[in-house]
Amino acid sequence: MSSPAIPFAVFLVVASLLISPSLSQTCSSQKFTNNKVYTRCSDLPALKSFLHWTYNAENSTLDIAFVAPPDKSDGWIAWAINPKDTGMAGAQTLLAFKNSKGEMLVKTYDILSYTSIKESSKLWFDVKESAAEFSGGLMRLFATLVLPEKGKTTLNHVWQVGPSLTNGFPAKHDFQLANLNSKGTLDLLSGESKSGASGDSKVKRKNIHGILNAISWGILFPVGIIIARYLRTFQSADPAWFYLHISCQCSAYIIGVAGWATGLKLGSESKGITYDTHRNIGIALFSLATLQVFALLLRPKKDNKYRFYWNIYHHGVGYTMLVLSLINVFKGLDILDPVTKWRSAYIGILVVLGAIALLLEVITWIVVLRRKSNKSTKPYDG
Repeated sequence: MSSPAIPFAVFLVVASLLISPSLSQTCSSQKFTNNKVYTRCSDLPALKSFLHWTYNAENSTLDIAFVAPPDKSDGWIAWAINPKDTGMAGAQTLLAFKNSKGEMLVKTYDILSYTSIKESSKLWFDVKESAAEFSGGLMRLFATLVLPEKGKTTLNHVWQVGPSLTNGFPAKHDFQLANLNSKGTLDLLSGESKSGASGDSKVKRKNIHGILNAISWGILFPVGIIIARYLRTFQSADPAWFYLHISCQCSAYIIGVAGWATGLKLGSESKGITYDTHRNIGIALFSLATLQVFALLLRPKKDNKYRFYWNIYHHGVGYTMLVLSLINVFKGLDILDPVTKWRSAYIGILVVLGAIALLLEVITWIVVLRRKSNKSTKPYDG
């Protein structure tokens, strides 16, 4: 038997990842340097953002304070009202940022489309006054708006954070799930801010895509490798280990193809939004997995002279897929940005699999060395 390698190192590297809990904060605990108090506030459901406001129905004025952490210290935050739709296209935007002198400024933009942004002083609403400040890792945007439609107390609002400004225009923000979900409806009287993402079928499909791929490439595939690598060491497990391995890997392939196809569909529906690394690794995994399936049909018998070369190919591709699959699952988690418990749960599963692989690796070495020792003490019998 060939001497064992050490694939469980992949699991140990992943297990070393640490999760930094974010500080919990609510809008009701926030205070402002100007000591201004607002009638209502809302903890917005995305980008760790908060909105405070006071609405005066008599003169249709709206005082707002939007609070959010920018991507970087020289980044920007934005809050907008969309008078016609629920997304970014058509939004009338207030954007706060720090200029080259370190001063906080507020500019107004008309988001004509996803590819066209125009700085404009004439928006759907009038801006009576605006200001911004930055401290404690949070930017705060203050403004007093005059709404054109009296009695309109429900607004479509959008909020966003970004990395920097280029030539006076905001650079593209991230396209993580939190960024895409930063929109909703705001009831100025009741104080309710409802996210527009809860009923979004695309979000559900993204979650399905993530679950399918986490189960297939992230769990079943590594389990299949552990079965093939370690159980075949025990003679009593032959040929059961082979059928368990095939069942596990075929199930992973079928579920993985379903997740891959869902990802292609999502990509075709999200023009201008690409996750190049995640997509390319996914294509590579699908291609390599398909090669493995065809390789099974061409598997030589044990006594065939080409079996040695087939084993090198099969094991090399398999371990390459193991590394790529774990990387891509974490890439997917970064994109979906789920609550911390889901990432923690997956890391916990990997830690358990890694511990099992480590234990079996030790047992495998003991079995192999004993067999070699027993053979070396036997007289040569021709």
